Amino acid sequence: MDAKLFAYLSYGDAPAALDWLQAVGFDVVQRQDGPAGTVLHAEISMGEAVLMVASSDAAYQRPPLIGQSTGQGLYLLVDDVDAFHQRALAAGGTSVIEPEDTQWGARRCRVLDPQGQEWSASTYEPGIVS
Repeated sequence: MDAKLFAYLSYGDAPAALDWLQAVGFDVVQRQDGPAGTVLHAEISMGEAVLMVASSDAAYQRPPLIGQSTGQGLYLLVDDVDAFHQRALAAGGTSVIEPEDTQWGARRCRVLDPQGQEWSASTYEPGIVS
């Protein structure tokens, strides 16, 4: 079976989330605004990464940060982890794991966006056997 995976996120303040995502390097490909400053549907991309974003339709709760993770997040393959980390913090993100070299030969970092969504960025590409 051939398949592709695309993630979606809802945010209490989707316009602010889109601003943060653009600040870290995403481009807005499509955006449909709704009433009272909501976002009905948006699609953003960075390279081959595509994400859908919308305003929350309920008072969803994000898992809290425990140690170095919320237990779920998005993983972004990037060429320059340090630059991603700097842009994320400059735009109001919170550092969870400072840029570091791993035992498995990659560079990585982890941040929470201003609304608590966990983002990991690394030079390691999952699914590629070396």
